[in-house]
Amino acid sequence: MGQPTGFLEFSRTVPLDRQPRERVADFREFHSHLPEAIMREQGARCMDCGVPFCHTGKLIDGLTSGCPLHNLIPEWNDLIYRGRWHEAIDRLHRTNNFPEVTGRVCPAPCEGSCVLGINAPPVTIKVIECAIADRAFREGWVEASPPSFRTGKKVAVVGSGPAGLACAGELNRAGHAVTVFERADRVGGLMMYGIPAMKLDKGIVERRTRLLAEEGVQFVTSTEVGKNYPTEKLRQEFDAIALCGGSTVPRDLPVAGRALAGVYFAMEFLTANTKRLLDGERAGDGFISAKDKNVIVIGGGDTGTDCVGTSLRHGCKSLVQLELLPRPPDARADDNPWPQWPKIFRVDYAQEEAAEIFGKDPREFQVQTRRLLDDGAGHVRAIEVVGVRLVAPAAGPPKLEEVPGSGRTLPADLVLLAMGFVGPEPTGLLAELGVRLDGRGNVATDGSKQTSVPGVFAAGDMARGQSLVVWAIAEGRDAAIGIDRFLMGESVLE
Repeated sequence: MGQPTGFLEFSRTVPLDRQPRERVADFREFHSHLPEAIMREQGARCMDCGVPFCHTGKLIDGLTSGCPLHNLIPEWNDLIYRGRWHEAIDRLHRTNNFPEVTGRVCPAPCEGSCVLGINAPPVTIKVIECAIADRAFREGWVEASPPSFRTGKKVAVVGSGPAGLACAGELNRAGHAVTVFERADRVGGLMMYGIPAMKLDKGIVERRTRLLAEEGVQFVTSTEVGKNYPTEKLRQEFDAIALCGGSTVPRDLPVAGRALAGVYFAMEFLTANTKRLLDGERAGDGFISAKDKNVIVIGGGDTGTDCVGTSLRHGCKSLVQLELLPRPPDARADDNPWPQWPKIFRVDYAQEEAAEIFGKDPREFQVQTRRLLDDGAGHVRAIEVVGVRLVAPAAGPPKLEEVPGSGRTLPADLVLLAMGFVGPEPTGLLAELGVRLDGRGNVATDGSKQTSVPGVFAAGDMARGQSLVVWAIAEGRDAAIGIDRFLMGESVLE
């Protein structure tokens, strides 16, 4: 490092966001960038730690520690400190197909395992990554680079989320003819319709897919393989197939009143909102409005947070976010040491906004739903909940039990279920291909990401289960290596 004492001299600094009351008035991105001089100081805080844990990408106790993409973080931190931005984007692109996306939406497990973070605020890795990518596009450094040769092999990629696009990009780079099939009307999968525009502007996704198209990747939208495109035709026309359709079966809420009108899965709500933003009235009748409604969001993860932020931008009347688990501690617990992901209490953008609008954090912890109540006309009017606590029995895992006297009723005109996903859809394409599923219902793969059917590979949430965008990109890249080796006997992508 050019300034080995930078971590002692400079404090962690992050860009200022637009004020909550201002940003809830629109769906524009609310993050900004730091001035270049401060960015260089932030790069100097990377401490030349000798054994960097930031790019390890390991699972510890089921949570990600370090970057699954193995981004060369210390290298591009040093390049930013030295003002060598063009070289920095080259380093980023060696391991990450979409740094402009991960720099916005990744929870930054790299920062959770930063060595500096043992006893000081970690390096602003995510902020630096986003700044590198945005400057590279702004300066025109990111250009289409079609392969210099073609192998004559054809690969189908089913699904255009982060795993599918990363897989397609790498296979195209290796010279194969790649066609990406997407059942939605736009390319991008989760990045297009699962993440709201204020976190990830859709122009950023479209910009990257245009580059992939200029490099030779073919996109076929509004086409669901196994439904309006025969699975057997796919097998006959392509030399290999990559399944990257994601984990799309949402976890449901099995309580009385679930079938009432006004109760939706989170992705129904978020997808319809993005379509309305992109298409206006042409989006059709699927739009779900939270305006002037009492909104209950069930689920405390990122998707639940995005439902909170979107509901605020609609102008909801009230807002409560229910979480089954206890409130995390403010600092690492003794059983959660570095370099594990810090399981601590965080206030995300939407909770900050709700606190500004309604005067308090919308989250209520250790709350379980008993039932949904009818207004007499088939529409939800309230939700009945009860407090719960974790109890450790003499043998076996902890169990939830209700807290006596804690039952209550909350007004609800709109209930959004954001409790995660249980796996890919087992019927249709997967059943017709005959791929084996694992014990969790995901597509089973070997070390090369190949399924039980030769020539058929799987990556991302479809094979891994619900996870992070960085894992999806990493798995897409791994699948591309496996496919390249399957087709050619060896891989130029390793």
